Amino acid sequence: QINILIVYSVQSFFNSSRSNQTLFSALNEEKVVLFLHLLGIDTNGHAHRPNSREYKENIKKVDEGVKEIASMIDNFYGNDGKTAFILTSDHGMTDWGTHGAGHPSETLTPLIVWGAGVNYPQKVASQKFEDNFLKEWKLENLKRLDVNQADVAPLMASLIGVPFPLNSVGTLPLEYLNNSAHFKAESMFTNAVQIVEQFKVKMSQKKETTLSFLFTPFKPLSESEQINYLKKARLYIQQQKYNEAISLCKTLINLALEGLSYYHTYDRLFLGLSIAMSFVGWTTYVILVIIKTHTDLTKAVQTNNKESTVLFYGFAFVGMIIAFFLLIQACPWTYYIYCLLPVPVWYAVVKELPVIQDLATNLLSLNVVQSVGFIFICTLGIEILVFSFFYRSALTLGLFVFAGWPVITQLWVQAKTNASIWTLLCMLLAIFPLMPVVGREPNIPLVIATGLLTLMISCFSLACLFKNKKYRNNEDLKVYFYQMLSIALSTYVVSSTHDSLKNKQGLPVLNQVISWMTLVSSSVLPLLSPTFLFQRLLSILLSLMSTYLLLSTGYEALFPLVLSGLMFVWINMEQEALQHYGLSLKPKLAVFNFTCATDITQFRQLHLDDVRRSYFFVFFIVTAFFGTGNIASVNSFDPASVYCFLTVFSPFMMGSLLLLKVVIPFVLVSCAFEAIQVTTQLSSKSLLLLVLVISDIMALHFFFLVKDYGSWLDIGTSISHYVLVMSLTIFMMLMNGLAQLLTTHRFQLPRRTKHHS
Repeated sequence: QINILIVYSVQSFFNSSRSNQTLFSALNEEKVVLFLHLLGIDTNGHAHRPNSREYKENIKKVDEGVKEIASMIDNFYGNDGKTAFILTSDHGMTDWGTHGAGHPSETLTPLIVWGAGVNYPQKVASQKFEDNFLKEWKLENLKRLDVNQADVAPLMASLIGVPFPLNSVGTLPLEYLNNSAHFKAESMFTNAVQIVEQFKVKMSQKKETTLSFLFTPFKPLSESEQINYLKKARLYIQQQKYNEAISLCKTLINLALEGLSYYHTYDRLFLGLSIAMSFVGWTTYVILVIIKTHTDLTKAVQTNNKESTVLFYGFAFVGMIIAFFLLIQACPWTYYIYCLLPVPVWYAVVKELPVIQDLATNLLSLNVVQSVGFIFICTLGIEILVFSFFYRSALTLGLFVFAGWPVITQLWVQAKTNASIWTLLCMLLAIFPLMPVVGREPNIPLVIATGLLTLMISCFSLACLFKNKKYRNNEDLKVYFYQMLSIALSTYVVSSTHDSLKNKQGLPVLNQVISWMTLVSSSVLPLLSPTFLFQRLLSILLSLMSTYLLLSTGYEALFPLVLSGLMFVWINMEQEALQHYGLSLKPKLAVFNFTCATDITQFRQLHLDDVRRSYFFVFFIVTAFFGTGNIASVNSFDPASVYCFLTVFSPFMMGSLLLLKVVIPFVLVSCAFEAIQVTTQLSSKSLLLLVLVISDIMALHFFFLVKDYGSWLDIGTSISHYVLVMSLTIFMMLMNGLAQLLTTHRFQLPRRTKHHS
């Protein structure tokens, strides 16, 4: 229907020009470009996937539509043979209906050119390419000419006889042109001049904003070299040595493009070092604040006002010198932020010099081997987190190490049951990062099985939690009954919707209503449950699982269930760890109430084991990020995940639902850590500071890994990783606030009053 509409629109457009003199005159001018965007294939591919029958039928309709439109254009211009046609695409698509990564199916696009000024296909005996497209299309005997997408712009400009676009970095693909050798040589010479002019402008801009004695030009293409290349190319053309001229111009273009990249990244090292200094200074300062206010490692030291004043003026003088240096170079305002930020940060660090000296004295008294071992373990742990952003299997390695934690720390001796379950669940969770990214192979029976398994676990858990009549309440049981009913309905909706869509019957209205009602109720029902620790956490799990099932298409449905099981055991293991290190008495978790959380005056000072506890939290958050996919790339998500809610293509609504799916595992981890925080008397402020140190060290890694070249996925993912880690602390604060809301607040429903005669 879309393609029929496009053909009709094009026909109407040309017909309307018959009665519109202005439009008719514009269409009959020289060098006219008609642009037609055929969006139907992209939408169809996302909805039905490229290997579907619907997509292949759509391709046929588009092919017929292109033929009709080309015929219309030729007829309008009286078949004068002066029209050139270019058919191409901006991207490809994977077999599961996404794009944005670096796979050939996404980055290789067709380019078909025919008409006026275009060369005829050239026959060849054989040609070698890494892919099998020529064989699949039965075009092995026709020469294939691959170009970069940027080369299409100069090709279009050459075909209609207009100057190359000012900021184009494409190279004219001469093989596509049906013209004389002289024309091709002149065109390539013009292409070289156009790109060299860009290089010269970029060089002059950088020269104007850099002190002369500091400026380092791009040596392979100095001004004399530019003149020599252009003179030599012009001489070749005059001598009718066109091939030599073309070859020389291509060399000049490549050098100019290298020079453009050189000047574009000219200040990268300078700015990178400034930002790195800010990172190191800020991380050092946060560590000093933690040690000073949340540990007993240092003593209170009186500050010398005279020394502080001298220090302040010294750093202020350094800041003025940097600002003056930037001012005389006419640098952008952003440079002032990057270069001046290290000054106040390092002033704050140096101001704590007595604390540093006191800390150094204490550290020197410690065992050197233990200190080096602790630093090595911390470094290794952070590197595993960094690697997990690129290789999900690194999470598997980390979870295997976690599985052995009770054995390494001797916790196995005092809590064999909990330690065994912890090890088992760590091993189960370690399987998920090894699985393929969700969405590629849907498995609805597994989602249904997960729903049934959740119901069985919830029945067993309720039986255990409410076996004591003292904590049993009929109103509370009703809440859990509604949540279990919601799980059952979600399981039914997933199965029913999948069958309906498979039979091309669309999304049933009843299923859609149930899905949205489940989504709304899942945020309210936990607040009606008791605030006893395990009862409230079970209620949160059941509510979130009902929504997560509706958003699942395969094995990922099991992920929050296994993760939650591990979180429940983690809460118990942390109590065993506290008792093991003698930090506090072991409270009875079964009767612990979130509303009676630890008072602020009872918060204890940080212990070395709290660094491990904070690292566990960050690791589980990262596992929630990458356990079933890569949230840094939209390429990881399958639109089929939201089909229980809507099937009409709506990017914002679909994106919101997919974001909710991503957030649910975070909420489960955050609620579990909220329980650990209050039961271990750990200050949330000290926790966030420890997380801040970990995230800053990771962010420094990702800052130097940011890319500005490669596929969309390479560039976008590198930036996304950096932004994700930078915002990790803010995200933790939001999750901490949400966890407090979900665990401590309770809505009391009005109850009927019983009257007795």
